[in-house]
Amino acid sequence: MSRVVYRSEVRIERVKGPVRRAFLPGESQPVVFGVHGAVAEHYKVAPGTLEPRATTLDYVVAATAG
Repeated sequence: MSRVVYRSEVRIERVKGPVRRAFLPGESQPVVFGVHGAVAEHYKVAPGTLEPRATTLDYVVAATAG
């Protein structure tokens, strides 16, 4: 069996509703996730309620495409 060469240590805090603050390795400041556009509509977030932010899905797609 192979040995583990990397284990990501991540901490997530819920801020409000769909807004999350992620503490990620290699980042000096937390990354804030939220919702925008069609995703906000899907979760019934009223327009103007929250600042539009990239979703966790946006980050997954960007990481996969990179």
